[in-house]
Amino acid sequence: MPQARTAGSRSNAELIGANRGFYDALWSRARLIGPERFNTWPLLRELAAAAPRRLEVAPGLRPRLPLAGTCFVDLSQAALRQLHAAGANVVHGMIGALPCADASFELICALDIIEHVADDASALAELARVAAPGASVLLSVPLHPAAWSAFDDFVGHCRRYEPAQIVSLLAAHGFIVERSAVYGMQPKSSRLLDLGQWYLTHQRERAMWWYNRVFMPLGLRFQSPLQWRDGLGDTRGVDELLLRCRYRG
Repeated sequence: MPQARTAGSRSNAELIGANRGFYDALWSRARLIGPERFNTWPLLRELAAAAPRRLEVAPGLRPRLPLAGTCFVDLSQAALRQLHAAGANVVHGMIGALPCADASFELICALDIIEHVADDASALAELARVAAPGASVLLSVPLHPAAWSAFDDFVGHCRRYEPAQIVSLLAAHGFIVERSAVYGMQPKSSRLLDLGQWYLTHQRERAMWWYNRVFMPLGLRFQSPLQWRDGLGDTRGVDELLLRCRYRG
């Protein structure tokens, strides 16, 4: 059984460096894809329409909230430049120190993020700080530490969560899980993952070209529809969950 990774396995500086190295290379060669092209859009469209004050943290060039009227915070300057050119309001920053005022937002989206930071409690505390009372907060998290694989190292994960652990951690910061959807991006084929890692290590530019021009468009075409379910639902065999939380303060 693979050994589960913990937050102490890598320092925050190492995690930032690993994530910046991977995603800066990715975004510098990628094109912006609008939120309406993702399978999250049917679930988030009405939430976004009802919340004029919106924040999305670290979207890269794959934002899930509407570009107009949403504040986007990201570490990647390459991503921020394209978002800004498309009319979005952008701010350079990171989840552990959001450059936003207290209680500023009614809808917050932070997908595929808290598993990437060493101090997830501080990250959630920052989300709580900028959330208005009653705000909807969308998070996604990988589940089951025993399921740790090379993919987690590949994309810069720091941890996976046990279902009860993430519910408790969120509740400690005022977030109540209302709904969830089975979500995720991990490749099913370990051989394909190994091949991708080799190309990213030895032929990065070629690998990024194939990802952005071939694999990403194919992935968008064959996305599975997402459906909300109450609470966490059955998490057996689920690799990742999209969580819809309510901030109660």
